[in-house]
Amino acid sequence: MPFPFRAVLFDFDGTLADSYDAITASVNHVRTHRDLKPLHEREVRTLVGHGLLQLMADVVPGSDPEANAALYREHHPSVMFELTRLLPDVLDVLQQLHAQGVRLGVCSNKPVAITRKLIAALAIDAYIPLDAAFGPEDAQNPKPDPGMAFAAMKRLGVSVGETLFVGDMTIDIHTARAAGVNVWVLPTGSSDLHALQHAGPDRIMLRMAEMLEANNEPRPSGSGSF
Repeated sequence: MPFPFRAVLFDFDGTLADSYDAITASVNHVRTHRDLKPLHEREVRTLVGHGLLQLMADVVPGSDPEANAALYREHHPSVMFELTRLLPDVLDVLQQLHAQGVRLGVCSNKPVAITRKLIAALAIDAYIPLDAAFGPEDAQNPKPDPGMAFAAMKRLGVSVGETLFVGDMTIDIHTARAAGVNVWVLPTGSSDLHALQHAGPDRIMLRMAEMLEANNEPRPSGSGSF
């Protein structure tokens, strides 16, 4: 059965890629610079997804988020390629969607320059064009503001009704709702299953491969199906 949407907008961290070790390494670089003890990956994971400035405010409270973000950006290239890997099923799903002519993009609160470099390094730029990866810099505000989703749909040449948003956080659900598009989520990132269920997505998948199952059918946005 053909995929029921013409385009899919993916979140990046926790949806397409496990980048938490890399993010934690750079967070702890900043914390060490500020004479703070390192955090464990499981602590950092719960704070990811709201944009770099918010992450810096959360992990180094009482310090200048802009200055700390600069330290983070300076350090991150030294770890992000080695410590970021695609999540299970992602490559196969991207290949199959692309083969069906589905247009693919990314909407992430990660700095967009980093996202695009990782898309290229992970060799998925054959399926997700780099100019279809969007971040807060492209929309003036981070998710849940729907600006980057609208920018991505414009770039891909698709309408709201033709678009699916796929993420791993409640913020992705709120973004999709604000943009008026269907949203499917996975508990593979920063939000747990209970939080995702409570936020009422159109579908919860336990693994990315479920995107390709034959019973995929468009659903009215807000149906909250599992």
